[in-house]
Amino acid sequence: MTRTLLSLMLLSLLATQTSTNAAPPKPTAVLDLWPDGPPDSNGLSGPEKGTRCVGNISKPKLLVYLPQPTTPAGKPTAAVVITPGGGYGVVCVETEGYPIVELLAQRGIAAIICKYRLPNGHHLVPARDARRAMRTVRHNAAKWNIDPGRVGIWGFSAGGHLASTVSTVFDSGNPKATDHIERQGSRPDFSILFYPVITMLDDAAHKGSRRNLMGADPKAAMIERYSSDARVTAQTPPTFLLHCSDDRAVPVENSLRYYRQLVRHGVPAELLIFETGSHGPSAFKNNPSWLPAFDRWLKSRGAR
Repeated sequence: MTRTLLSLMLLSLLATQTSTNAAPPKPTAVLDLWPDGPPDSNGLSGPEKGTRCVGNISKPKLLVYLPQPTTPAGKPTAAVVITPGGGYGVVCVETEGYPIVELLAQRGIAAIICKYRLPNGHHLVPARDARRAMRTVRHNAAKWNIDPGRVGIWGFSAGGHLASTVSTVFDSGNPKATDHIERQGSRPDFSILFYPVITMLDDAAHKGSRRNLMGADPKAAMIERYSSDARVTAQTPPTFLLHCSDDRAVPVENSLRYYRQLVRHGVPAELLIFETGSHGPSAFKNNPSWLPAFDRWLKSRGAR
């Protein structure tokens, strides 16, 4: 089977999974992100709301999907933490979570969907959960047969902003923490951003994401803090970006600004911009040429 045919088959699978009510994949494990309870509250309580896009999340979870053994002698695999979008108001697991699990499984890569808490006026909460997800994967690396040095993050839209936040502000862990998960580092080894929210400046920001994360009238310091292009350094992980020129929800300028800063700081980066595709899963469903480029990039990063 040729690489092109395989790519088209996978794109067909993605299209099916993002346009039907197919049953979600069964996870290998479901973990409470904070088994003893989160260190802070987002002010929400009660059951989650919705299935396609989930709201009212107060107890974040990790949905862990381990691939069938595809490597010789059980060689450890790469892993990707997935942060779906939803404007920091919901987490769209059905369209930007489950289809990605299957795509990564086809490549022998572990997938971990992070159902992060929504800010609800508490801006620190989502990034705290996403960093905790990175630490948790590394903490369980031996158990899950994952290489702790090949753990990336893949975010979409507002989830792309969350992934870029984790990719630009991270730490190596606290070696003295009584919670051994907190001893792990939170820096992704590589970053994948699809139609991401990046800047919080008025000229290109996604207003809904900004409002839900920072409130209706954020101060200048807060805007700069959450404009990820302003936080890029030489330590930001290698990044693959995808965006469409006709995206009216999150202007392509967001990816352009992040890409420019990556290049400026000498960070390996690849940016695919398609003329059409709009915002959301149509951006990659309608542009199948991204997948061969993505596979080459994964291989160059040692993720395959």
